[in-house]
Parts: sequence; C-alpha cells; structure tokens
Amino acid sequence: MPFALPDTQKITTLGALKATGYQPESVKTELRRNLIAKLKTGQSPFPGIWGYEETVIPEVERAILSMHNINFLGLRGQAKTRMARAMVYLLDEYVPVLAGSELNDDPLAPISRYGKDLIEQHGNEAPVAWLHREDRYVEKLATPDVSVADLIGDADPIKAATLKLPYSDERVLHFGLIPRAHRGLFVINELPDLQARIQVALFNILQEGDIQIRGFRKRVDLDILFVFTANPEDYTNRGSIVTPLKDRIESQILTHYPKTIAIGRQITEQEARIKPEQAQVVTIPSLLYDLIEQVAAEARKSEKVDVKSGVSARLTISALENLASAAERRALLKGLPKTYARVADLWAIIPSITGKVELVYEGEQEGAAGVAQSLLGKALRTQFAIYFPHPERIKKKKAENPYQPIINWFGEGKTVELVFDEGDAAYAEKLRAVPGLQALVEKEVPEAKGLDQLFWMEFALHGLAEFSSISRQNLETRLSFADLLGSMFSTDGEDEN
Repeated sequence: MPFALPDTQKITTLGALKATGYQPESVKTELRRNLIAKLKTGQSPFPGIWGYEETVIPEVERAILSMHNINFLGLRGQAKTRMARAMVYLLDEYVPVLAGSELNDDPLAPISRYGKDLIEQHGNEAPVAWLHREDRYVEKLATPDVSVADLIGDADPIKAATLKLPYSDERVLHFGLIPRAHRGLFVINELPDLQARIQVALFNILQEGDIQIRGFRKRVDLDILFVFTANPEDYTNRGSIVTPLKDRIESQILTHYPKTIAIGRQITEQEARIKPEQAQVVTIPSLLYDLIEQVAAEARKSEKVDVKSGVSARLTISALENLASAAERRALLKGLPKTYARVADLWAIIPSITGKVELVYEGEQEGAAGVAQSLLGKALRTQFAIYFPHPERIKKKKAENPYQPIINWFGEGKTVELVFDEGDAAYAEKLRAVPGLQALVEKEVPEAKGLDQLFWMEFALHGLAEFSSISRQNLETRLSFADLLGSMFSTDGEDEN
C-alpha cells in the first residue's frame, strides 16, 4: 500500500501504522503493481530511454510482471545501468521502516535482531521512519577484489569487543551491501568480473532469499530485486558468469546500439552537456549531428575496430561536446559574439574517438589517430552521397558532371586552405572563390542561406575529397584542398586523406 508524503509526516509509531491498514508487500510485488498502473494509463515506465521501445523495454516490463531478477547483457554504452536505475521510479515514493534499522526492517515483518527487539521493547510505540525510493537503490561495480564480506557480511571483532559479546552472538555480525538493500533494488555491474567463488555466494540469496554468514545458522529472509549487467565478451576475456548463477537469474535481456542515425542522435542530444552559454554562442547545423552519429556507425562495422568490444554511445556524446567547444573556442579567439559550427570542427572530435574504440591488429598498425580520421572520412562519404549526386554513379552513367567546374578549378593548381580558427569573413571568401561551388549548393540544398550555405559548400569539398575527385591534406592548424594529381607530387610531407 503506497503512502503519500502528508501521511508519512503523521505516522511515526507502529500503532499509527497499523491503524492505516498497512500490510507488508514484497518489493517485486510493489514494482509489478506500479508498472501495471503506468501501463493502464499509457505512461512510459522508462522515460528518456530511446530506441528500446519495441525491443528491450517490453522485455523488461514482462520480467517485472513475472517478478523476475534481471540480467542486462550487452556491449558497453548500451544504457544497461540507466535501465536499472530507472526501475527505482517504479517503487512507491516512501515505505515505512523501523527507525534505526540497518536492514530497513518492515515494521510488521522485521527480519533483524534489532527490529524484533525494538518491537518487543516498545510495542505499538516502536518508532517508524519513512524511506524514500531513491534510498532503496544499491549499486556495486564488480571488481576482482570484491569479497563475500563486502557483499554479504562478516563477524565484526570490534563490535564484539565493544558490546562484550561472544562470536556466537548474532549481534556481532556486520551486514554487507546486499542485506542492507533489503526491500529495494540491488544492482551488480559487470557481473563476470566477480570472482567465481563470490558468484557462488549469491546462489542461496537468489534461490532462497536468505544469507549465511560465518556459519551462523540464521535465516534472514531478504526481499530484494536483483539486477545484473554484463558484457558478453567478458565471458571469455576477463571472467564468466558461472552456469548455476545464470540459471538462477530468471530473465536475461539483450541490449543493443541505436538502430538508426535518428535514434542515436536523439540520445546524444539528450545526454550531451552543452552549456547554456555555449548554446547562445554556437549554432550547430543539423548535418553535424548526423555526421557524429555516422562516425559511431562506421566504427561499429569497421574492420580496424574490435566490434566485439563495442563502440559506446559515450563516443558520440563527448564528440558533440568537443565539437561545440571547438566552435566556441574559435569565437572566443576572434571576438565573435556568435559562430556557426563548421565541417572542419569535426577534427576536434578525434580525441573523443581515439580513447573509446578498441583496435584490432590492423587498426593498431595504423594508429588510433589514423583510424579516427579514416572513420571521419567514411562518415563524410556516406552522408555526402545522401545529399549530393553520387560521383561514382555519374561516371558510370557518363552523365554531365555537376562537379566538373570545381574539379577543373583545382586542376589549374588552385588550393583552398581552411584554417581551423579563422574568422567568418576569411572562411567565406575562400569558399566563394571556388567556381561552381555555391551554384552546386544552391541547386542541391536550396534552403541553405548565409552561414548555413557556407557550411554546405565546405561539406561539398569534403565529400569530393572522400570520392577522390580532389585531395585534402590534414595539417596541424588547417585543412588544405587541392588537385588530386598535383597532391601526389607534393613534398609537404603531411599525411593525405
């Protein structure tokens, strides 16, 4: 039976609680009841989690309705922990507990010695406190050094000495994290990292709901919903989930990465920490959001990236933050009140890529920075073919090439050097100097005006470079576009992409 805050302020004793008609209820029953209420009214039980509406979320809802413990199995950055944390909001806002109980004793069904003694001593005057749902969530990252004492408990010699009790007295016990999560959710992240002998210690808790500490023949009926998260590769790389433990976790739910660029973008925009002052200064074209998501999509299928390790959504989130900061930095350096993010600002997201992809042998040979630039190039190529005529198809059809005026201009030995931190006036002058470039954008992206048109003009140059119609050199402070053939004889010594 849920209670609203005004009632909790009035109910402070066991007798007052009994007068309300309150009856104990298991945490799994509580979750089920609140989920049913949300489903009946059409409310989303997991707001802010995108891309799982037809896959993961229905499976989680079925698991909760079945009152199952859950294991989220998926690669890194697939919102496994976020899903677990969101389940807290299916708990009642407040539940009654015996005041001072370290095990969150239900006043009508205490499980600890402290709780039972408190009721025996005070009867209906036993003090009752109210526990908020956010305090009923306990999370532990599994690491090889986690011990049984950490999770379940151990005899405490200091407590024994202080209270002058023998070790045979259960009052000397120090309870671990799991007993302290009684009547709540307990989450273990990266379960395979937990040593096998520690996993074995969870068998009885999952199956029977009780614990055993140091040979104490005492049954403590814990009421907990367990949620585990695991990466499938951990089964072979760092450890494994022992078979009997997997058998005791009733529902295993497979997570996945966003299935479309649009869904990935929705997640990234929601999670990226773009500061209000940045948003006032920097305008980010819609295409840049898609390009960032495309980089992640390219990484997830790249032969140079260990796809089994996964490419986290954190890559795109930090990439968007870095891109906004690159544009903001340019505005600060040039004293601009506002600026428009450019395609060249994508080179500022390379640090967001290099630390978030695991490379296979071929990728290690090329180097993390080289792989990152390659992924940027593939993303530009993919998105360019969506908005502009495909250069390779034009060649096959032997049709009139709309890019020929641009290619011819560079063929005359002309170059365009876009300095990362140059002002808008110089940026515009360089792009407008290329014959046919503005006309191309006016035809293919007629809605683009002003700085947005300049952005698309730059994007067209990058696209042509990716289709080997012109060349692009990535220098330390700038990008240089030139004739493809001429660049082959360049003695600059810089890498070309």
